Amino acid sequence: MKSNQLALAIQPKERIFALDSMRGFAILGIFLVNMLSFHSPWVYLDMQKLWPALLDRWTLTFIDIFAQASFYTLFSLLFGYGMFIFIERLQEKGHSFHIYMFRRLLVLFFFGLFHAFLIWHGDILITYAITGCILLAFIKTRASVKLKWGIGLLLIPTVLIGGLLMLTSLTEPSHDYMYDPELGLEAIYIYSSGTWEQIFAQRAADWLYINNLANAPFLILSIFPMFLLGAYAAQANLLHQIEQNKRLFKQMFILSSSIGLCSKLVPYIIDPSHVGLLYLQDAIGGPGLAIAYASGIALLSIQVRTRIYLKPLAEVGRLSLSHYIFQSIVCTFIFYSYGLGWYGEVRPIYGVILNVFIFWLQILLSKWWLKRYSFGPLEWVWRRITYLNKAT
Repeated sequence: MKSNQLALAIQPKERIFALDSMRGFAILGIFLVNMLSFHSPWVYLDMQKLWPALLDRWTLTFIDIFAQASFYTLFSLLFGYGMFIFIERLQEKGHSFHIYMFRRLLVLFFFGLFHAFLIWHGDILITYAITGCILLAFIKTRASVKLKWGIGLLLIPTVLIGGLLMLTSLTEPSHDYMYDPELGLEAIYIYSSGTWEQIFAQRAADWLYINNLANAPFLILSIFPMFLLGAYAAQANLLHQIEQNKRLFKQMFILSSSIGLCSKLVPYIIDPSHVGLLYLQDAIGGPGLAIAYASGIALLSIQVRTRIYLKPLAEVGRLSLSHYIFQSIVCTFIFYSYGLGWYGEVRPIYGVILNVFIFWLQILLSKWWLKRYSFGPLEWVWRRITYLNKAT
């Protein structure tokens, strides 16, 4: 083990403020969407029918338009950016990145297993770890290759799958067949009043319901193109040179926000239950708004007046892995039977209020933690195992 391996870890002074701000914003948005799953069986039940009050319907519509499928894709973009920086740093030091990257993704995979089966079924870390292995095949390619593959894999499968769903909708236009009220009622009963063993079994069943072999290609295709686009952005040094690329970021913001919002609004204008339109809403609108959010934050990060407002997000972003798991621990305690047992009882509007309160607490915790430590607790473990040494 070489003594200078400790220097491979990115130190606080080397961090990219815009990147951390985007991570913090992504954690907030992911939390906004995940809260629906924390307190209700949204996988099995139509939330608009479960919570018919007007204020709740408005809340669900807001989340659907501005958050659903936009923030995990934003985080995927940032994950690809960070992964390329990590590998580039290793190569600059003359190290082979394969063993370090293998350990890094393996640790993330085990974090995901722990999260998915012992805390909350909606984990994304397992998928990130597996998809990250695929990205390794593209790391040494030119930036233009990453860009072309990223755009191609984002658009071509979307058009093909969207077209098939449009044909399917001729015989089954509504998405009601996707729901299973019986499973939803069972989930409410178990999470709100079941034993720990019953909750464990339900959590595993929910995870498998979403992460089965049939859904795996869709999950990977929603994440991998964003990994590639993030790696492209890192290779092109876009966030290292925001001022020089200001015009590009403005163009990306205008174009992506226009495409994203139009795609998100189409189902509400034509048919909110049309399965084909709903797929295209997320498959195109999600990444569209993700790129718009990233571009907007990049532009705000170079303005002196707005940087102060991004600082709390940046501090949360520096501890993004820890905060992601923290949200699950807090919310499952609130909603599951081994805590307060409020599962199935909290309206969406109250869920958003809870979002705001918990995230405000996370901002305060981030500020307190970073005054004392350079890395979050899970980030520290992740780095230590990756480098097989203490990441200080």
